[in-house]
Amino acid sequence: MKKIWLLFGMACALAACASEGAMYRPQAQIMPQHIKKVAVRPILNKTEVFALEDKFYNELYDEFLRNGTYQIVAENNGAEGVVVTTISRYLNVPIQYDSQLIPTVYRMDIWLDVVLMDKTNNTPVWREPAFLGTQIYAASTMPGGMTEVQARDVVFEKLSRDIVKRTVDGFGSVMSENKKKVMNNPEYTTITQ
Repeated sequence: MKKIWLLFGMACALAACASEGAMYRPQAQIMPQHIKKVAVRPILNKTEVFALEDKFYNELYDEFLRNGTYQIVAENNGAEGVVVTTISRYLNVPIQYDSQLIPTVYRMDIWLDVVLMDKTNNTPVWREPAFLGTQIYAASTMPGGMTEVQARDVVFEKLSRDIVKRTVDGFGSVMSENKKKVMNNPEYTTITQ
């Protein structure tokens, strides 16, 4: 009889935990109320790949305009928030070869350090130190393949959407990699770090 009551009590406890009110819902961490205008600072490129920052800046700026949640202004024209982005690593390596050892599939990884600064308090609202964009693509000589520049454009589109989503929707909407894991992994050691 005690076992039946014990099972009944455990079933009731489990049912109470499964109800809608017992779910964990963290408080949304959205932009502070006083930030209405955002600036996108020119992107810093710390890699040895030339002119990555120009194309990415245009894509990020356009994505903020498409989203329309915040007014996009110049930094010295009344911006309360500033998106500061640094391209910290660029890696494009072949991951699959054909029978003559010619690369047929590549993997592109681009790491960013992204900070949203509150200009009124001069403090970071959020920071993602190892924001990662990845694209696996077939070589341009293969059917449906793409060039390195086309793959880079796809990665920049994804990263731009993620940065805007992180800014608009708040913490937990997009996450970065663990920076120590990335920096200490010999697989990611390249000349363009």
